[in-house]
Amino acid sequence: MGMDPDTAGRASIKDVAQHAGVSPQTVSRVANGYVHVRPAMRERVLASMRELGYRPNSAARNLKSGRFRSIGLVAFNITTLGNERTLEAVAEAAASAGYTTTLIPVADPTGGNVAGAFGRLEEQAVDGIILIMSAELGSPDDLALTAGLPLVIVDSDVATGHALVDTDQEQGARSAMQHLLDLGHRRIAHVAGPESSYSARRRSETYRRVVQENDLPAVEMRRGNWTASSGLAAGAAILDSDPRPTAVFAANDQMALGVITAAHARGVRVPEDLSVMGFDDAPDSDTYWPALSTVHQNFDVVGQRATEILIAMIDGDPIPENQLIPTQLVVRDSTAAAPRDA
Repeated sequence: MGMDPDTAGRASIKDVAQHAGVSPQTVSRVANGYVHVRPAMRERVLASMRELGYRPNSAARNLKSGRFRSIGLVAFNITTLGNERTLEAVAEAAASAGYTTTLIPVADPTGGNVAGAFGRLEEQAVDGIILIMSAELGSPDDLALTAGLPLVIVDSDVATGHALVDTDQEQGARSAMQHLLDLGHRRIAHVAGPESSYSARRRSETYRRVVQENDLPAVEMRRGNWTASSGLAAGAAILDSDPRPTAVFAANDQMALGVITAAHARGVRVPEDLSVMGFDDAPDSDTYWPALSTVHQNFDVVGQRATEILIAMIDGDPIPENQLIPTQLVVRDSTAAAPRDA
């Protein structure tokens, strides 16, 4: 039975699965060259692909090898500094390895939306997927929707059995707090990021642990949304509290900038009266007034490592252990010894 020329090439993985009497996962495994498929079943699936005209992109010439030399990227928020840099690093590393990349942004990180993104990438015949999570997904089980495609997750702490690459958030937050402790600060405030963010959550959890471990005075934690304006509002509340903290650890550089602005508006000197610590080492953080002490994240290494691991998995290597990329403390002008009368 032939296909109408107008509909040829538009069959989906589900269409092929139904035609061949197998699961969509089996179709995906055949298309991606997995060896753990019985020869007879493989031939039946390939026959259905040919019969239905299943030809996503350049897949037609690759049905036997299953290699499309393409990586899919799914990201919840492509505008944040970390995600933007990680995406750039993945694209560069993939291109160097001879792979193209396809990006699908997901505005609302629900299981259904992620499943839809995975499905679109299957239609475009990718060999594997990198998911930059950066926010909480409804259920870890929703990640079992890749139909057998290799998957590497960036910026998550979900134990899903998938490969995971991320900045060592605890090590970075701990180094920031230790820097402030070494300067003699004890009343340290924290401006946390959004509650749905994994990285923000890990930084705030580490802050709380350091406070408890060092028996520091309790200071109400403020929360922002990564923007300087939210840092300004949080900084105003912190500076208007009594007693006023001598240091602030902000979960990113933009919110730290807002805290510094709030201090300037109140005549509070940074760092003589108030030390301010950021996180990220944004490109302009050294031009803040004063230049910002912060924690440098190696986003380029995260993206490159995620890409290397995914390509290795595409080649049949086993899923590696979680990869945590260390950070570096960057000390500039916004932190100094605690005031003597504090």
